[in-house]
Amino acid sequence: MQDKYQHTEVESAAQAHWAAHDAYRVTEDQSKKKFYACSMLPYPSGKLHMGHVRNYTINDMLTRQLRMSGYNVLMPMGWDAFGLPAENAALKNGVPPAQWTYDNIAYMKKQMQAMGLAIDWSREVATCDPDYYQWNQWLFLKMLEKGIAYRKTQVVNWDPVDQTVLANEQVIDGRGWRTGALVEKREIPGYYLKITDYAPELLDFVTGDKLPGWPERVKLMQENWIGKSEGVRFAFPHDILGEDGTLIGDGKLYVFTTRADTIMGVTFCAVAPEHPLALHAARTNHHLAEFIEECKKGGTTEAELATQEKKGMSTGLFVNHPITGEPVEVWVGNYVLMGYGDGAVMGVPAHDERDFAFALKYGLEILQVVQVDGEADFDFERWQDWYADKQRGVTVNSDNFSGLTYKEAVTAVAHALEKLGLGEKKTTWRLRDWGISRQRYWGTPIPIIHCPEHGAVPVPEKDLPVVLPQDCIPDGSGNPLHKHEGFHAGVTCPVCGQAARRETDTMDTFVDSSWYFMRYCDSQNSEKMVAEGADYWMPMDQYIGGIEHAILHLLYARFWTKVMRDLGLVKVDEPFTKLLTQGMVLNHIYSRRTDKGAKEYFWPHDVEHVLDDAGKIMGAKLKNAVGDLPVGTPIDYEGVGTMSKSKNNGIDPQELIEKYGADTARLYTMFTAPPEATLEWNDAAVEGSYRFLRRVWNFGVKLSTLDAVAANASVAGAASLKDVAFGKEAKALRLEVHSVLKQVDYDYQRMQYNTVVSGTMKMLNALEDFKALDCPGAHVALIEGFGILLRCLYPATPHISHALWTQLGYAAHLGDLLDAAWPQVDAQALVQDEIELMLQVNGKLRGSIFVPAQADKAQIEAVALAHEAFLKQANGAAAKKVIVVPGRLVNVVV
Repeated sequence: MQDKYQHTEVESAAQAHWAAHDAYRVTEDQSKKKFYACSMLPYPSGKLHMGHVRNYTINDMLTRQLRMSGYNVLMPMGWDAFGLPAENAALKNGVPPAQWTYDNIAYMKKQMQAMGLAIDWSREVATCDPDYYQWNQWLFLKMLEKGIAYRKTQVVNWDPVDQTVLANEQVIDGRGWRTGALVEKREIPGYYLKITDYAPELLDFVTGDKLPGWPERVKLMQENWIGKSEGVRFAFPHDILGEDGTLIGDGKLYVFTTRADTIMGVTFCAVAPEHPLALHAARTNHHLAEFIEECKKGGTTEAELATQEKKGMSTGLFVNHPITGEPVEVWVGNYVLMGYGDGAVMGVPAHDERDFAFALKYGLEILQVVQVDGEADFDFERWQDWYADKQRGVTVNSDNFSGLTYKEAVTAVAHALEKLGLGEKKTTWRLRDWGISRQRYWGTPIPIIHCPEHGAVPVPEKDLPVVLPQDCIPDGSGNPLHKHEGFHAGVTCPVCGQAARRETDTMDTFVDSSWYFMRYCDSQNSEKMVAEGADYWMPMDQYIGGIEHAILHLLYARFWTKVMRDLGLVKVDEPFTKLLTQGMVLNHIYSRRTDKGAKEYFWPHDVEHVLDDAGKIMGAKLKNAVGDLPVGTPIDYEGVGTMSKSKNNGIDPQELIEKYGADTARLYTMFTAPPEATLEWNDAAVEGSYRFLRRVWNFGVKLSTLDAVAANASVAGAASLKDVAFGKEAKALRLEVHSVLKQVDYDYQRMQYNTVVSGTMKMLNALEDFKALDCPGAHVALIEGFGILLRCLYPATPHISHALWTQLGYAAHLGDLLDAAWPQVDAQALVQDEIELMLQVNGKLRGSIFVPAQADKAQIEAVALAHEAFLKQANGAAAKKVIVVPGRLVNVVV
């Protein structure tokens, strides 16, 4: 074998070996325990980043170790290939999104293969392939048949210059991301999925003990997003007539509240800008009409509305308080969403912080109707948190409802409203139905045909897939499918045969990622969406991905699974048994403001830190000239943050692999932090990982020079080691190696891979420190110990482990490392012949003694009293007392 570790040669040879043996192809094997481990599929953006390296190495370590432990393990990979970034790239580069996407897939796949990942590429999927997305279309049609999918109008962001709908993330400060035009809100038809029908079950699984393998914080995030609320839905009656002479909303303005105990404190109602009462008032009030138009330029989600300034305008209309009959003024509020509840809220400024600020801003009345004992007087100019305390509050100034606790008041108010025919207790959900229509090109075509006579007609199943043209190049003038004659050519209505046009909306890309993990199980099946493979592999045993996907992706995947279950396609309730949300990879960020006020970022390799006297970073300066900036130019240090191309703080995995090798990149990302913790990049630690692998190689070279043929044969099975007579030093080495193996085995089970790596480092230290080569059984202990080390290290660094395993002859006796049996702790090796006890004289440490492991108190005392350290300190005096602390120390009192 080569004297020096040459990572390029080692890794190319190992990968060629695995490829030649098709080592990672997996089939369903009923004779083995199955384990399905999957990382969230990446978007093919062009290059892997270190977050990918970390995520996939976690999965790879799990896969390889379980395979050695006898499991049938599946680790597939695919591409979340539809979406907006491809359209943006097309606009920038003038190439079809399909070309850009497939080029990126090819490059990123090559990078993954260079990492040595144990991926079964025979199951690869790309969500932009018709073979994949035809099943999106097929299931959509099934949902349409069952009423789970339906069509309704939706409020969207409209760019009046580009004449296209924008996603929320494309709206920046109320303007289109590309044109800078003020964005409008428009109502257009779109398709929705009834995820709300599944809200109770989705909530039950995250609040009950049905997902024990999920992080608590992820379950809490989903619980809050689903948002079950128990309260009262009631109406403010009114006599406001519409243009047709009938009462608007049948003369009732409905609201929902969880604080019915504060109903006597209502001083206004706020409705959404699209509410019928708002639109009615705007017909005769041009100021209000202008305000409503302004509101249309705001956000369309709760998250956006929470951060924008709360604005309102009176409609001049009044409704009646349902209890007192007093008039209540109706306002339009830019913070009220028409799509949530009834598009209206009751305003109780005294006990809701948002309403309090709104009332102060517009001079509205504030009525206190709840008091908390022990708190100061109510301050009508300053909000205090106790105003909203429903646990300690008691109603006041509330007529017949005064003096009640929160629960008592809610029950009493609900009863009163029910008697009046104006309300009742109700459970509502924050979760809204999933709108999947996207007015974009690069996505799954929605399989609908629009007929002049019959309207929206489903595409017959026999005509699936509706194939997306791949030759379109978006130019910023709207969805190119509108103008693609080939997409609409020859389309006729399935009902009447008249000429018709295809639906040009495409599906939300969350549809693609909601079931890809099931398609892996039957990726080559052209007849069924899923089949026997899903029955074997699902549910997935371990899912790995970022915390940023904790809500939408995971919620939609859970919903999609339950729909597939109800349609008889799968047999599982939940898709993922265990979930690991790996930490982000961070790096230092450096920047400066240019003369024009823009922010310029610098690569870490061009920067050095400026430290204070305590060694704390207080700034930074250039150590290399950058453009016109000379060495020594002061720049700003922004701390550490997620690696990003835009901030010039990313590390290219390809450069790292070329310089140090894939094994070093893998080892570093596993050793530096636990999988779920953030990892702060450290170049020196990367060098340290590389040095460790060189040490492993060098020890293998040293071992190859020993006369170890017989020893190799002896480690073919643990049983044969019982016949080996190990000397004292060899026993001590085996004790250390097997003790560490016991901990490493435990750490693998709990996926604490950083301590797994540290365990292999301890093993190598013990092997390197062993010098008693003439000790009986020395060679056997070394060969056995290094074989254990290679197997423990292999899941993290498969290339170097494979090379050493093969070249040192282990493979000849124990088989290919890929399928070699996981090392077992030898209980006999953990049995100590001798133990060391600290020796104290009159409580002071004077040395140590070695005694037989099974020695009784009398034997320990005899050894201690005969020890030269005691004899020297006692100076001929007799011992008064000997205190033995088992397994720790002996204290002789003179």
